[in-house]
Amino acid sequence: MPARESVEKPARFTQLGTLGRVCRLGLATRGDTRLEATDVLEAFRRGINYFNWCGQADGLSAAIRRLGPVRRQVLVAVQLAARDGAGARAELDSYLGELGTEYVDVVTYYWLEHEDEWNVIRARGGAGEVLAAAELEGRVRAVGVTTHQRPLAAKIARSHGVDLLMVRYNAAHRGAEDEVFPIAAECELPVVAYTCLRWGALLESTCDDPPGFVPPRAPDCYRFVLSDPRVSVAIMAPNGRAELEEDLSLLEDWRGFSAAEYDALRAHGDRVHRHAGGFP
Repeated sequence: MPARESVEKPARFTQLGTLGRVCRLGLATRGDTRLEATDVLEAFRRGINYFNWCGQADGLSAAIRRLGPVRRQVLVAVQLAARDGAGARAELDSYLGELGTEYVDVVTYYWLEHEDEWNVIRARGGAGEVLAAAELEGRVRAVGVTTHQRPLAAKIARSHGVDLLMVRYNAAHRGAEDEVFPIAAECELPVVAYTCLRWGALLESTCDDPPGFVPPRAPDCYRFVLSDPRVSVAIMAPNGRAELEEDLSLLEDWRGFSAAEYDALRAHGDRVHRHAGGFP
């Protein structure tokens, strides 16, 4: 995406396919983060209604169980590790039991990194059959894929085999702007972005920072992701109430960037990409 020429204020809400209206800032747990049920319910009270659960009993799953009659105001997403039908059935049953809900809104095939895995899922006896049946039964409302592999995400989108894409996108990893977002838009697929902080590296300095440069705060990293209208939801995964409060401050300061601010964060992302290591 080219440098911005003016200040833009991103939309705060979007229609997530057929699932309903959602706040574009979502909340996730990772299994190694500490959020209590009361923290998650506070996020809901302040407008967050897309919850991405890690699959391990935690504060988010406890909060879902406590939603009661307002459960339908929340979109709950889970990740499915199983590729075969038997494993998918057991995993889904376990998730529904832990969450205390009759359905989940989104199931994504988790960490799908190779086309061979997708072929297993789609084959006879694969997880795809189980989720298709679960959709007919009303236990699953939409099926997606979570992957770091942008060409694979684009290929799956073009196959019309999913309802949603969940891909990595942040100021340091912007390849999705050209390789995924246009195809998702063409196929009318919502995109959920994760690793918006680049595992925290975007919050740190680099050895190439210009004099006086101050690294961005987490809300600015989420603001960067949300500044692309092709991103439906940007996922935050705070570790504890203090980080959650910082992230939620974005809701009280919902705005876009000036051209200079946007360009500075892109440049910082480029420096982080050069020096932080890890995925390309």
